[in-house]
Amino acid sequence: MSKTINIDGQEVPFQEGQTIMQAATAADIYIPHLCHNPGYEPHGSCKLCTVQVNGRSCTACTFPAMEGQNIVNSSQQLDEDRKKITQMLFVEGNHLCPSCEKTGNCQLQGVAYYLNMLDNHFPHFFANREMDASHPDLLIDHNRCIFCNLCVRASREKDGKNVFAISGRGINKRLIVNSVSGKLKDSDIDVNDHAAHICPTGAILIKRTGYAIPIGERVYDNKQIDVVSLAQEHNTHDG
Repeated sequence: MSKTINIDGQEVPFQEGQTIMQAATAADIYIPHLCHNPGYEPHGSCKLCTVQVNGRSCTACTFPAMEGQNIVNSSQQLDEDRKKITQMLFVEGNHLCPSCEKTGNCQLQGVAYYLNMLDNHFPHFFANREMDASHPDLLIDHNRCIFCNLCVRASREKDGKNVFAISGRGINKRLIVNSVSGKLKDSDIDVNDHAAHICPTGAILIKRTGYAIPIGERVYDNKQIDVVSLAQEHNTHDG
């Protein structure tokens, strides 16, 4: 007899060692997230995947599925909390979607659409961070970094390097490059590295590829992020 958890009234089977996120995804239940990626160790930094587990707030990407859990993923309060988190991410960085090359392919933008975020709500207060275009093939727009740690994890876990790190706290938090100069050109990152392609926003971009896919034909232009995310995670596990 398989073990199950209950998500919004639906009995969902799980395997020992699975997180709530993994069990939900296997059952085609989307839990909003930004820092989660099925190919990496869970991090729990963005907090968008917070659910109520027997009345307790937990991040679904890190919390293990266990028999007897009654989980609330979809509620007005959770959706409002997720929307506020997303709004804060927008105002903590320079996320001007119409002028960003990543528009239509940006997970932050996709989550905002999914949550019906119609305005930023909060005043902008982002620090003015420099752009690093020193590398011949890559650039970093630090103004768009949401500190998801995905590039940090990708460089260490997949590429076997240590190109990126997060330094500082609060308004002084920043993505740093582990090179003597602190510039991307002096690091050992390569355009084919996982770390170069995993950014969920427009913070890390590949040079000379801008608008190769026209606006209107991009991944989130025609499909909501829940559909895209579930399909990608299934493909990762099937592969």
